[in-house]
Parts: sequence; C-alpha cells; structure tokens
Amino acid sequence: MEERRVVLVTGGSRGIGKAIARKFAKEGYNLVINYVSDKTNIEELKQEFESFGIQTLFVKTDVTNSEDCENMVKQAIDTFGKIDVLVNNAGITKDNLLMRMKEEDFDQVININLKGTFNVTKSVVPMMMKKRYGKIINISSVVGVSGNAGQSNYAASKAGIIGFTKSVAKELASRNILANAIAPGFIATDMTDVLSQEVKDHINAQIPLKRMGSAEEIANAVYFLGNEENTYITGQVLNIDGGMLM
Repeated sequence: MEERRVVLVTGGSRGIGKAIARKFAKEGYNLVINYVSDKTNIEELKQEFESFGIQTLFVKTDVTNSEDCENMVKQAIDTFGKIDVLVNNAGITKDNLLMRMKEEDFDQVININLKGTFNVTKSVVPMMMKKRYGKIINISSVVGVSGNAGQSNYAASKAGIIGFTKSVAKELASRNILANAIAPGFIATDMTDVLSQEVKDHINAQIPLKRMGSAEEIANAVYFLGNEENTYITGQVLNIDGGMLM
C-alpha cells in the first residue's frame, strides 16, 4: 500500500483552514492541525476528517511561540514520519484606522500572521530539506497586494507573507521544495456572515463575478499547489478574488 502524504494546516479548525483540511483529507492525506483554544471541538473535527479514511493529529500550538511550533512538528514527525505539505493559514484581524490603532493590536496581528508563518515554516523546513521534497502554501490576502484603509496591520502582515514566500522559494528551490502564496479576496466565512445584506451587496458590486468566493474555492487552489502534480510552480502569488484586482 502506498504511503499516505501528510499535510500540516495551521488554523485548520475553522473557516478557510477547515475547508483546506477537509479537501486534503478527501484526497487521502493524513492531517496535522494546530488549535489554540481548548474550546475547539476536536472530537467532532476528528470524526469528520477521519470519515475519509485518513489519520489526524491535533496539537495545541501557539504559532507565535517558536518552541510550541517545534514541538508540534516533532509530534507530527513522531506520528507520521514526515510532513509533505505545509499550509500556513493561521491568522487574525484587528481592524482600525491608523490614528486609532493600538500598538498591541498592530503587534498581535504581525505576530500571529507573519511571525507565526516564519516560526512554523522554520520548524518544518529542515525535515523537508532532508527528504528533498516539500510544498509550502502561505495564505496571504488581496489586501497584502492592494492595501486597504483600516487594515494597515493586517495588510502589512499579508504583504510580509508575500515577500517571505518569494524569499523562501528562492532559498529552497535547489532542494525541490516549492513555496507559493494564495491571496484570497472576499470569502464567505463566519466573519462575513455577520455583515448586513447592504454591506454584502456593496462588496459584491466591486467584484466582476458579483459574488464572494467560498472557502472550498480557496481549498481547491491550495490543493492544486500542494499536491505532487505541481512540480514547476514556485514563488508565485495566486489571487483568488473573482477578478477584483485585475
């Protein structure tokens, strides 16, 4: 029997991360998922993902803590022997206009979104280099490309992820490790569900496809970049935004 591939998804317990984890599970990948809160419904998620015939490992991890990240990767390797695909998806927002933004809100967003991506990647890469195989997909955002009023912290973190991804792609290409970023536009998740219909209509009017994207559409693109058929795409930023930024 062919050995299963293994994917590590940060922030894989809800929203886009959960959709990404589900897609890889459906395709037969064993899953490693970090979670932050004890309130996360691990058993329910475990049952859902393992219904596809794969194994899961959930590790409580603070991505801003490098020791935590190293421990998560060690547990993953002890359990599955390797990590083939890394998806850095963990992220938060703390939106405000620059003049009203608190320093701690800037720091927290940079720490989780950007430093978290650095910490997890640095922990995973030595094993990938040894295997001379790996796919790294970092979840950025269209606001990391275009900027957005009221999101200077978030946009800076997501622009940083793009620069980080391109640098890592150049460093690791000789070891057959491919690194790419995905920049989602407006995606229908718990965060957008709370918006009024008026606000949603205003958003949709700016999108050529006239609708928000789905978490599954992001997951399909992540899988496209992460599976073994992708052998020549690296250092790229794929905007998935319904044409918003063209």
